[in-house]
Amino acid sequence: MTRTTRRFALSALVCSTIGLMIAAGPAQHARDGQDGDRADVRSPIAPSGLIAVIYPTEGNKAKGIVRFEQRGDAVRVTARIAGLKPGSENGFHVHEFGDASAPDGTSAGDHFNPEGHEHGLPPDSQRHTGDFGNLKANAQGVANLTLTVEDMALTGTEKAILGRAVIVHAEPDDGGQPTGNAGDRIGIGVIGIAQKGN
Repeated sequence: MTRTTRRFALSALVCSTIGLMIAAGPAQHARDGQDGDRADVRSPIAPSGLIAVIYPTEGNKAKGIVRFEQRGDAVRVTARIAGLKPGSENGFHVHEFGDASAPDGTSAGDHFNPEGHEHGLPPDSQRHTGDFGNLKANAQGVANLTLTVEDMALTGTEKAILGRAVIVHAEPDDGGQPTGNAGDRIGIGVIGIAQKGN
């Protein structure tokens, strides 16, 4: 069997397996709905928290962890980012797409802005939902930030951030239009569901 033939055979096997899974899906869901102790299988479960692991974009060093917790109608954001220039300020935002495929982070799109506001800095109420202001690095190039964002949700609404991206910029966000003049994207992380209790 040639390499091409093996490749086509493998593709056919994968496609047929996916087809069987799709075909079996509704029947399995129907059974789950009739089984009292498994009826919740189809119910969406709100995560206890979200997390973004920040990795450096090409040629940069920014890395760290950003956590998101729902607190009533607000979201508490906790970030620790290393690999920054000592004493620097770095723009820090949620961007619209959880796409980290571009080496420079541009595949994450623009700031997350579901309400169409102009750019701003916390604590301005009229700003992009994803506008978090600036990280402030210490002498070791490490920045810690805790922020409460009122117009944001983890899941379930147009303001939900699950599946979007967090971006760390090379320069300070000066609050200017349209996106704060924060320069290159030096770190990126896709926002996912955090392990419970982690």
